[in-house]
Amino acid sequence: MKTENQVALEFPSRSANEGFIRAAAACFAAQLDPTLEEVNDIKTAVSEAVTNAIVHAYPDTLGKIQVKLRIRADHSLEIAVKDWGVGIDDVEQARTPLFTTGGEERSGMGFTIMESFMDTLKVRSRPGKGTTVTMGRKIARRAGR
Repeated sequence: MKTENQVALEFPSRSANEGFIRAAAACFAAQLDPTLEEVNDIKTAVSEAVTNAIVHAYPDTLGKIQVKLRIRADHSLEIAVKDWGVGIDDVEQARTPLFTTGGEERSGMGFTIMESFMDTLKVRSRPGKGTTVTMGRKIARRAGR
């Protein structure tokens, strides 16, 4: 699928950066003229993916996170969140609702939330090498625009 526009952002895995990337993703998606509900869905999914990278990829250290945002020719948004952290041993198990490696304070619903707010969700991971979460969302064209 042809890319119409794209941006990539890299930042340290500090929790303070989650709010920034959430807002940046919403601003980038705005060029597709999404509804408020679509914007909120995108922000929630990005927040979950970035929070997963911060909490799980680098549990005892700071690391690098990269977010790539792409506008596709079919009026869709693609978001890839990549880390170079510890990776996921069993992706299918990690995608199971309520499964977490983050202790009692984590809900284990991150992937489930991402999946429910986006049209597509792909998770690629290699233990010791990192994880890439790629999400897609088609933005409906509104009449009169």
